[in-house]
Amino acid sequence: MGILTRFKDIMSSNINALLDKAEDPEKMIDQCLRNLNSDLGKVKSETAAIMAEEQRAKRVLDECNEEIQKMQTYAVKALEANNEADARKFLEQKALLTSKVEGLKEAYDLAHANANQMREMHDKLVGDINELESRKEMIKGKLAVAKTQERINKMTSSVASANDSIASFSRYEDIANKALDKANAMAELNRSGSSHSIDDLTKKYAAGSDVDDELAKLKASLNKE
Repeated sequence: MGILTRFKDIMSSNINALLDKAEDPEKMIDQCLRNLNSDLGKVKSETAAIMAEEQRAKRVLDECNEEIQKMQTYAVKALEANNEADARKFLEQKALLTSKVEGLKEAYDLAHANANQMREMHDKLVGDINELESRKEMIKGKLAVAKTQERINKMTSSVASANDSIASFSRYEDIANKALDKANAMAELNRSGSSHSIDDLTKKYAAGSDVDDELAKLKASLNKE
């Protein structure tokens, strides 16, 4: 029966392997459950058909056994009525029915085994689906946390890059401050150098004027003598 093999394969399938291959695990989870529920519908339909076959086989077997019992009862009544010919016919019919019982019993046993197997498969599939449904939200929650962590990791990289930019900005600011300090110092030196030159010249010529005055005074005093 092909459907039994098919759904045994479903039971043993590795859903985690499917999730590993999925580009979007969250969508794959929903798709897996949709597929399993679709398969469950097929299993239910097939299980119902096989259970119906079991019931039919049981009914045929029971009816045959009932007919055998009836033939036995009628044969006894015929003999009690001193009608041996009728009793023989009833016994012949009983023998014919009895020859069928073994085949009917084998058919019922097979139908019963198939029905049990399908019921077990159906119940396991229902249980697996219920378990996956309960795990679905947990898995989706983990995926959401993973996506959040991934965004945080990206932001951490961006912050690190921003810190590098801030550090570079601070270095450039320091260079600018040093350049400004150097320019200010040079200007101060230039102003200081220019002031000293004027003062020196002033003193030079001022000193020279005093000497001339003193020399004139000395000459005048000598001439008087």
